[in-house]
Amino acid sequence: MRCYANQLTSELKKGLKPFYLVFGEEPFQEAQCVQQIRDAAKAQGFDEVIKFTLMQGFDWQEIIAQYQSMSLFSARTIIELDLNQQKPGVVGSNTFKKVIELINPDTLLIIKGAKASQEVQRGAWFKALDKHGVFVPCYPLTGSHLKRWLDDQVNRLSLNMQNDAKISLINATEGNLLACFQELEKLSLLHGNALITQQLVMQGLLNQAKFDIFDLSDALLNGHAKQAIKVLNKLASDNTEVVSILWAINKELNTLMSVQLGLLNGEPIANLFKQKAIWKNQQGPVQNAINRLNIQTLEHISSELALFDSSYKQGNLIAPYQALAHICIKFCQPLDIPMPCHALN
Repeated sequence: MRCYANQLTSELKKGLKPFYLVFGEEPFQEAQCVQQIRDAAKAQGFDEVIKFTLMQGFDWQEIIAQYQSMSLFSARTIIELDLNQQKPGVVGSNTFKKVIELINPDTLLIIKGAKASQEVQRGAWFKALDKHGVFVPCYPLTGSHLKRWLDDQVNRLSLNMQNDAKISLINATEGNLLACFQELEKLSLLHGNALITQQLVMQGLLNQAKFDIFDLSDALLNGHAKQAIKVLNKLASDNTEVVSILWAINKELNTLMSVQLGLLNGEPIANLFKQKAIWKNQQGPVQNAINRLNIQTLEHISSELALFDSSYKQGNLIAPYQALAHICIKFCQPLDIPMPCHALN
């Protein structure tokens, strides 16, 4: 059953389904949807969360084993599988079909992935999971959809915000939901339920730190390694959350891979900019990155990001910011040095 992100709260109130397919190109919205599902499941006694990421050599039998096993710590379990921008393949498809035969009311499966194309949605495994579960597509938001999303966030935070202030915030954050939400949280902390004017929004934006996550994105797209490391050092000194930095890098990578694949399929660059909601002031940096990074290089960086994500969650990274610096340099220039990790047991 298809359920759009803005409908998910209402859908979850009707009761939990055994499977949730959260697919899309908007990582912040995807993360919000997964968190909503987790929260709703936790209220129903699903206290344990087991996470998997699809990587080379992934053992699909682990999914079956965990799905069937009785937890030592919780009566009910959530299994999260991140497909890591990949398709499950034959083995994965067969695994999902097997899981459907073993539907367990005490185990909930959340599958995260890239945009689900029509080809993916026509797959037998997808149809079977969709039949018994919920498919939540997460699209980049523009126009009235972005405005509606902002209104929802304002209501959730109980903000009293003028319409001009909302428009200014949308224009300043240019469709970046994470940046927009972070600004709303700051406004909530600073002003509570007081009236928030356009002047207050712009003043807050102008008072931001000199370096932030979006400066890092610009440096990566333009291939400025020295600037990227300078910004990353500042983020590290400010104790910026590692997952926020990872989100920003992954967002740019997904955009570049999507554009490169479109170009390989013969689509005009102007059409791709429009489809991917790449704003005018970002088209130059994206073009620079596309000229510098071919699809093979982008896929290699994607593998590095997947390794980072898995290693970070498992506690195998020697120094997370050092590993992020390693990935940032690869965005800017070739680097044939493995990422710093503890040896896996």
